Amino acid sequence: MKKILPPQFFYFSITLMILLHFLFPIKTLLNFPVTSIGIVLFVSGAMMAIKEKKRFARVKTNIKTFDKPDKLLTDGLYKYSRNPMYLGFVIALMGVWLLLGSLSPLLMVLIFIFITNTGYISFEEKMMGDTFGELYFAYKNKTRKWI
Repeated sequence: MKKILPPQFFYFSITLMILLHFLFPIKTLLNFPVTSIGIVLFVSGAMMAIKEKKRFARVKTNIKTFDKPDKLLTDGLYKYSRNPMYLGFVIALMGVWLLLGSLSPLLMVLIFIFITNTGYISFEEKMMGDTFGELYFAYKNKTRKWI
């Protein structure tokens, strides 16, 4: 898992969703124009992730998942979610799923959530606890993991 960074996994997930849709379309649930709602979700989720990535650069803190964190962000979107970048990825993936309209791509959204939660987030939370101690645990107790 340490070899694949979250943005790479996000792009890989989109690719697999498209392949699942065209190669194994279990059932079409939505058709145009309803599927166009997916565009709004995709753009919103992607913008959320991009905004937080830019914020990390602006405050000069590490964004690499497997490197030691050097700052604890608790304001902005981090006031509401401990993982707004991952949440943005999931919202964007939900948008792709709606845009495609079939049931099979949803499998990849669920896999993304599972791997992100058990792989990336659990690793990051351990690192945050080890690095920031009580300050992080207090933040963790008052802020939801996702939303």
